[in-house]
Order: sequence, then structure tokens, then C-alpha cells
Amino acid sequence: AAAAAAAAAAARMATQSAVLGYPRVGPHRELKKAVERFWAGKSSEQEVLDTAKALRRANWEDQRAQGVDVLPSNDFSLYDHVMDHSLLFGAVPARYTGLGLTPLETYFAMGRGLQRPAADGKPAVDVGSMEMVKWFDSNYHIFRPEIGP
Repeated sequence: AAAAAAAAAAARMATQSAVLGYPRVGPHRELKKAVERFWAGKSSEQEVLDTAKALRRANWEDQRAQGVDVLPSNDFSLYDHVMDHSLLFGAVPARYTGLGLTPLETYFAMGRGLQRPAADGKPAVDVGSMEMVKWFDSNYHIFRPEIGP
């Protein structure tokens, strides 16, 4: 019984590995290509979402195969992690609402702006992107969340 208790205690104290984030673009830049095709009007939202889903699954499977014990969750972004959090908290600036956009179109409009003429039953849209800022003296630019009435 003492040996079993010692083995159980050792198992509980075993070192585990974890990864805080994993490259999301794909080994052949699949996400970048899918998003850019969508922006150019050459693919559907579903194709972007399917590509993202396949990449998330492949990333999890790769990490598991490499022996990672604790897999990250919600580390994937189609465009910008800070903007993702703005959406999670419902902080969508009013200028992006009421435009007749799908949630994915709204997301990318916030990040890139959107200018398109009325066509195919969709209204014309002319809205700029959210402001990008460089924080913490890094070389990475992120979107400044807009929180307000």
C-alpha cells in the first residue's frame, strides 16, 4: 500500500509541458491565403472558417504528438488577438453596426476598414478600420479597443 501511495504521489508531481501559443498561419500559410481570398471576394466565409478549424485541429494534434501535456485554448485568431477580445466583450464601435454585414465581415471591417459599392442586394459600405497602436515598446501593432457608449 505504501508503494502504491508513493507511486501515486510521484505521478501527481510529474512535470508537465505546456505551450502558451502556437503559430496559427499554417505550415504553408493556409490561413493567410484563405483570408486574402475572402477579402478579394474569391471565397466564402465558410471556406475561411473551415480553414481555421482545420488549422486549429492540426495544431492541437501536432502539439499532442510532440508530447505537450497542456494544450492552449483560444490562442487562435483570424486577424488580431486584441480585436478578438473586443468582440468577446461586445465592444464593437457603433460605426460597424447596422451596416448589413455578417459577423465575419464586421470583424474584418474593424481590422481593415471596408469600402464597397452596393451590389448583389448588399448596401454600400464605407467605414475605416480601428486605430492601430504600438504598445509596450514592441514592434507589434495591435488595435486600440474602443470602449464607450
